[in-house]
Amino acid sequence: MRYRLGVDVGGTFTDVLLLEETSGSTFRAKTPSTPADQSVGVLNGVTKVCTDAGIDPGQIDQVLHGTTVATNAILQGRGARVGLVTTDGFRQVLQIARSFVPGGLAGWIIWPKPEPLAKLEHTVQVVGRIGADGGEITPLDEQQTRAELRKLKGADVEAITVSLINSYANSAHEEQVGRWVAEELPDIPISLSSHVLPEMREYERTLTTVANSYVQPEVSRYVRNLDSSLKEKGINAPLSILRSDGGLVQAGKAAEDPVSLLLSGPAGGVTGAVWFAQQAGYSDFLTFDMGGTSTDVALVLDGQPRIGRETKVGDLAVRATSVDVRTVGAGGGSVAHVPELTKALRVGPQSAGADPGPAAYGNGGTEPTVTDANVVLGYLPSDLAGGEVTLDVDAARTAVATISDAMGLDSPEAAASGVIDIVNENMFGALRLVSVQQGYDPRDFALVSFGGAGPLHANALGRLTGAWPVIIPPSPGVLCAYGDATTCLRAESARTLVRAFNELDSGELRSVISDLAEVATERLETEGVPRAEQTATYQVDLRYHGQGFEIPVDLDPDVLTAGGDLLAELGTAFDTEHKRLFSFLLKNEREVINLRVTVSGPRPEVAWTELDQGSEDPSAALLNSSQVWMDGAHTTAGIYDRAKLLAGNVITGPAIVTEMDSTTLVLSGHAATVDPSGSLIIRPV
Repeated sequence: MRYRLGVDVGGTFTDVLLLEETSGSTFRAKTPSTPADQSVGVLNGVTKVCTDAGIDPGQIDQVLHGTTVATNAILQGRGARVGLVTTDGFRQVLQIARSFVPGGLAGWIIWPKPEPLAKLEHTVQVVGRIGADGGEITPLDEQQTRAELRKLKGADVEAITVSLINSYANSAHEEQVGRWVAEELPDIPISLSSHVLPEMREYERTLTTVANSYVQPEVSRYVRNLDSSLKEKGINAPLSILRSDGGLVQAGKAAEDPVSLLLSGPAGGVTGAVWFAQQAGYSDFLTFDMGGTSTDVALVLDGQPRIGRETKVGDLAVRATSVDVRTVGAGGGSVAHVPELTKALRVGPQSAGADPGPAAYGNGGTEPTVTDANVVLGYLPSDLAGGEVTLDVDAARTAVATISDAMGLDSPEAAASGVIDIVNENMFGALRLVSVQQGYDPRDFALVSFGGAGPLHANALGRLTGAWPVIIPPSPGVLCAYGDATTCLRAESARTLVRAFNELDSGELRSVISDLAEVATERLETEGVPRAEQTATYQVDLRYHGQGFEIPVDLDPDVLTAGGDLLAELGTAFDTEHKRLFSFLLKNEREVINLRVTVSGPRPEVAWTELDQGSEDPSAALLNSSQVWMDGAHTTAGIYDRAKLLAGNVITGPAIVTEMDSTTLVLSGHAATVDPSGSLIIRPV
């Protein structure tokens, strides 16, 4: 038997899933996260899941890990002290940045401009210049460059970024400076912009590479510590890390290119959602992942998650390929409060986190949270995570009562209902960002919900969006770990080629794409994936001449290999996408800007599980009933054990379905049908 171990570390819980490939059987564990050292929580989960499965940790064949280490380093401002090397005259590239201020009119008055990740005093300039055509204009001055590098050595920088003008067209100067850096500042990690992001636009390329340097020492330490800790437990299996685009990369490579991991955690959930939605027969759906700290949403079209070219974490937006995930500060731990000035109820983005957590956890938390509101309404059972967490109902009511007192409401239930309504509207706004604002009608999609808190709110989000059915996969609280365990290795190669259509022919374009494909293929081959098992996808960034932005367009592999007119195909695809996004077309000449090739290995051959067939009657799984507050009054809801449900069972709301890692709420006027794949399919009655 072959075992794959999926691990996902969240802000509140660490999820571990052990998957046996032949049978598809799974064992899962959910343990509290350990922010001070995430590997501690991971090892706690590994110990628990191996004990439950009755196997020795040494029997694990692969460890697949989605991590938030890089994300947290950015959000918490605890990355490395970065030294930046720029071309003479470009020292203030990060300070000048882009003329963009978030918010409405006059937002600049109250917006604190974030500090660059590389300080101006840690930025040096070198003499030497490459032209936009890749030709050398001014040779490098070795003596001057080494003198500048010694200044960085005196500043005790912990990582170095080299980002020189036009290095995307010719990387020779950057590579030479990199060699001098290695001599002058040995044992300090170096990031070259021509390797991290070989694309035009100096600011974006520099910012992305600096971000890579900023998180590199932290990620390297974590990967190294986790790998050694796993080996100490007898797990000698290779460790792979999930990239932001949903693919895997070996741990050593991940430590070299950590900027590609910024959305590692959320990408695992989208990958897992695809896995289960396909089993239930759905290929177009929205994903809704609600955890303890935040909610992540994405859109999947024809079984493929939409991929974006910008990764945003806090105030930082870098150019890195990632699943187009939008995040809002709404989770089970989101704190509800009533500002004294407005007396208007607010929920989040502040979170109680894992320590002390919601008041109901009994760990000293006193602030009312979304979890406390669900407890007061009766939507959560007294035990969570298979008995790992016991809820304190009285503490939850006391905390939520501070809201009802502040607003003059007649009961904690009324306040709790308001908290739930507001957090649902916040998450509805995030779903609109990936659907309506991208030109898609959410009513044309299903809604796949997961995360520890997602299934509690999924039915309400289906009602708000009109996205039916709502699908709750098996083990929704550890679905991100499931996604980690069922995805594949992936590599990417990119290049800038600024050329108008009338200056380019299909043969030249095909040749450049083939060269990029060869680079990505070789990269994946070195990670142990034979060429015969690799598949490639192609993407081209296009724009109208004169536009200041590009639109990524997918290129059909069949067109590439059939010898057809690539430019004609790309032009048609670009027009279709431009009209969908903006509802108009221009007569301007089209331009190619960037080319990208992504090569993937095979997905693991994991068996799909299928439930035994039953009737519509779910009474065999009924545990008991309980009073819940719904539609403004107390009513009785049946409580069902999900592990005892059979395919074809129909649960009519109001009802609560419990399992080890999550709780599903079925609202009145709705029913959940158990799919043979194990997913709950919720629709209005």
